[in-house]
Amino acid sequence: MVMSALLKFLFPPPPSLVVSALSVVSLVSLTNTGFSEMRGKHLNYSKFWNATTGDSSKQIKLSSRAGMLMLYTPAFLAGVVSFFIFPNEGIRSTLLQSAVTLHFLKRDLEVLFVHKYSGYMYLDSAIPITLSYFISAATMTYSQHLTVTEGLPQPQIDLMYPGVAVFLIGIVGNFYHHYLLSKLRGEGEKEYKIPKGGLFGLVICPHYLFEITVFYGISMISQTVYSLCFAIGTTFYLVGRSYATRKWYLSKFEDFPKNVKAVIPFIF
Repeated sequence: MVMSALLKFLFPPPPSLVVSALSVVSLVSLTNTGFSEMRGKHLNYSKFWNATTGDSSKQIKLSSRAGMLMLYTPAFLAGVVSFFIFPNEGIRSTLLQSAVTLHFLKRDLEVLFVHKYSGYMYLDSAIPITLSYFISAATMTYSQHLTVTEGLPQPQIDLMYPGVAVFLIGIVGNFYHHYLLSKLRGEGEKEYKIPKGGLFGLVICPHYLFEITVFYGISMISQTVYSLCFAIGTTFYLVGRSYATRKWYLSKFEDFPKNVKAVIPFIF
């Protein structure tokens, strides 16, 4: 019953074993990574860049700015290239390609002009995140392409335009809270501070909350099984990362407000 109701909001799965396999892999791997974050096994970037176990001297270390550019640029290029590989396939495909490209372009621009970094990133953490974003961007656009070429029936309930609204809310909210984070440090400062303003009074990771919103907006625009699997997997990953981030703040700041949740206001 749940599946039949869900299929009213989705295109039928395309006849592609690759896309079907990637849907499952994306969901399972991101969900597992989220639970790993909760258990204290972190991907080594941002506050957890040096949380690695083992001999870190044997690992390749990147500056945070270089590492973050590595994360987002291939996915941005995948979005750009999709306009040339799959041109003129209808408004839904164009909106999806635009949303994917805009999101990762924004992340690159934030890395270059907004964020202030103090740590590093290990290459062995950067590679899986880079691949995840690149594969997701490429597969979302390809999966959308298959809905056209295979003549798949449109979902009974069209979420495309509401998805645009959700996406815009997510991308604006994500940028705004990244901007607030960048203003915490003065020139030359590197220490962490308790964030304030926006939704930081309710959750410690509102930027993650809005990034989750971005991917659900993209999923609503696309309405493919793959885009939904990626959005759900991203939710589990960022919820886990938020949980770990709140735990980190509690350990570093005695005056951290206990009523501030991880990512979902008043709940978690």
